[in-house]
Amino acid sequence: MSHFLRSERERVDLKQKTIYEYCKVDRKTYSRWEAGTPIPSNKLTLLAELGFDVLYVITGTRSVGLPVQNAGRLNHEEEVLLDNYRHCSPKEQAAIKATSDALAQQYISKKLTG
Repeated sequence: MSHFLRSERERVDLKQKTIYEYCKVDRKTYSRWEAGTPIPSNKLTLLAELGFDVLYVITGTRSVGLPVQNAGRLNHEEEVLLDNYRHCSPKEQAAIKATSDALAQQYISKKLTG
C-alpha cells in the first residue's frame, strides 16, 4: 500500500504536510502510512476529498467509471484561459503555473482551517 499512497500523492501533486494537516494527523503518522501502516477508513475519506483514488491507494488498481466533472470538457472561461496560456512564452507559462500551484495550495489550506 505504501508505494500506492506515495504514487497517488505525487499524482495529485500535494505535499505531505498539506495532506497530514488536512487529515489532522502528525507527520510521523502520515510517514507510517507511506511506509505501509494501514490507513483508517475515516482518513481514507479525507484523502478522497483531496482527489486521491482511494481504491488505488488500497489495492493498486485504478478506479474505473468515476464521475468526471463536465465529462472532461472545458467551459468557455477555461478554454480562454488555456488559449491564453498557450500563447505565452515558456517563461510566462512557468510563471502562470507557479501562480496556479500557489493558489491551489492556498485553497487547500483554507479548507484545512475551515
